[in-house]
Amino acid sequence: MSNSLTAAPPRWVIPAPKKNLIVGMGDMLASNDASAQLVTYSLGSCVGVTIYDPVARVGGMLHAMLPDSTINAERAANRPNMFVDTGLPAMFHAVYALGGWKQRVVIKMAGGAEFLDQNKVFNIGNRNIEAVVTMLARNGVTLKASATGGHESRTMRLDLTTGSVTLDMPGRKALSL
Repeated sequence: MSNSLTAAPPRWVIPAPKKNLIVGMGDMLASNDASAQLVTYSLGSCVGVTIYDPVARVGGMLHAMLPDSTINAERAANRPNMFVDTGLPAMFHAVYALGGWKQRVVIKMAGGAEFLDQNKVFNIGNRNIEAVVTMLARNGVTLKASATGGHESRTMRLDLTTGSVTLDMPGRKALSL
């Protein structure tokens, strides 16, 4: 046994915290930074959609507020990620530009709640969900998992190392999609 006071090599290492790349409302982000996670907050009637290629380890996240850009062409030109019909293709193209392949991507969705419109006058949450599902089907891409509807806000996280998607909801345990 050594009488040395030098430190022994560690037997385990605590992983460094993930760097948060924040996706704002009506915005989109794609990244290949494996030390990061994409995060969006306050998914109410908005939908959050993630795309992840497990081989290239690239991913993207969209926080779309409305289903259809034709309601306001000027706003759609300035903020295309605000809308499902223009933001979703932009996110796919951004991930493909980073090396993602359509045949390998895993797509997940959350949000589409009706908590500000419980009488379903505008039905924005459901219309957002339908817009995503319709667009994916039209392009031959399958949604792997989703947690949509209801009356609660969600925070969505995409880990760019593993592709895991987690949801945080007030008063509930985190949910893995």
